Amino acid sequence: MSQTASPSASTAPTTPDICVIGDSPGGLAVATAAALFGIRTVLVRHGGSALSAREDVRAQALRAVAGRARAAADARRLGLPPAHSAEIDHGAVRARLDHVAARMARNDSDERLAALGVQVVTGEARFQNRHQIAVGETVIKARRFVVATGSLPAIPAIAGLSDLPYLTADGVLALARRPERLIVLGGTPAALELAQAMRALGSEVTLVAPDGLLPEDDPEAVGVLRRAVLGDGVALHEGRPVLRAESRRQRPRLVLGGEVQVEGTHLLVASGCRPNIAGLELDLAGVRWDDHGILVDHSLRTANRHIYAIGGCAGGAAESPESGQTAQHQAGLVLRNALFRWPARFRPEQVPRTVHGWPELASVGLSEAQARARGEIRVLRWPYAESGRAQAEGDSEGLIKLVTDRRGGILGAVIAGVQAAELIAPWCLAVQKRINVKEMAGLAAPSRSLSELSQKAALSFQAPLAAKPGLRRLIGFLRHFG
Repeated sequence: MSQTASPSASTAPTTPDICVIGDSPGGLAVATAAALFGIRTVLVRHGGSALSAREDVRAQALRAVAGRARAAADARRLGLPPAHSAEIDHGAVRARLDHVAARMARNDSDERLAALGVQVVTGEARFQNRHQIAVGETVIKARRFVVATGSLPAIPAIAGLSDLPYLTADGVLALARRPERLIVLGGTPAALELAQAMRALGSEVTLVAPDGLLPEDDPEAVGVLRRAVLGDGVALHEGRPVLRAESRRQRPRLVLGGEVQVEGTHLLVASGCRPNIAGLELDLAGVRWDDHGILVDHSLRTANRHIYAIGGCAGGAAESPESGQTAQHQAGLVLRNALFRWPARFRPEQVPRTVHGWPELASVGLSEAQARARGEIRVLRWPYAESGRAQAEGDSEGLIKLVTDRRGGILGAVIAGVQAAELIAPWCLAVQKRINVKEMAGLAAPSRSLSELSQKAALSFQAPLAAKPGLRRLIGFLRHFG
């Protein structure tokens, strides 16, 4: 049953077992899974939602189109004639994004959710007390609430910025025409991904990263992406503060430290996100929050034990780089805690973090700095250049980096290179199950595949043994027996 809140709606309380506030990817995951288990579920499509599942798939489609454009432009390097010479039709690209989004919209439509048993209510949700919310004239009194309202773009406090027309990520995806000269403000994954994508589609791009490029990620891995960004022809400004934003001939201009001026036809702000929790009246529900989001414990429960928070709106023990994968993972934990009373703790180090640039960057577990702060570690590296597959396909830039304890326990893994988001999967299992690197080295990888890189990186843990005099003497002794 789909319902839109209105003044004429019934004021009799709706009493589901679970009420999910927000139709973010995590919220949709909780609502659909709960309904499939036969739980009475209400989903509130809370107004002012952040980047929705539809916009996320539009961003994926843009990267896919840009990837094809890059491959076509790169044909000559592989000895092939250029696949195209005409200018890219940005209108056709926009139509492609709309088509993909429309197809994916069916998955979270009101009709499909109703068929699964989810009651949908649309409007601004606000808590009235510890046990119920109001959406317009509709009152919902649930046994459990899950807040999954996501996040909104964080706009930096830069003098003059509020006086300029600027775009956020969803605005770029909706442009009918390609920006001629695009300024991207931010060193976040989204900033890098959009900068590379728009450059591949023909825009001149300047990337301004006042706090550095991907400051939360491994510096070695970021170096691989930095070289790629510069190789793409993106102008990169790192570590320079933005002093002010201004308009010159109705076009945006940023003035950076050292009086460096950056001008463009469009300005995209991709500096990060802030929790989307305004207007929820969380205080009335006994829920604590701060600038980083709703405070939750490791079970994702708030100070009100009947209310959980997941995704970009959650802070406290749940604070981590926002991603659809993080929200989906947290959705599963909430269901285990709320429905089945199974103890489940959110461990951010077990969730992979990805940057879908060219090449990709993926990591899981502890960083080298985090692991080193805990004790003695070993760092293993293996370059993509050692892969015949990578060399044959012309994608030999990158590395796999593993962080282990002294005995080979896998603490973390970082991959920068093509298909990094796919190659990180076995390392996610290794970190979660605390598998020893020696066991990973013993796995038979498919021949002529990039997976061999992971196996070789794991095998390098044994390299110091070859230099031990005792082992060499043992090998020499065994030679006498044939």
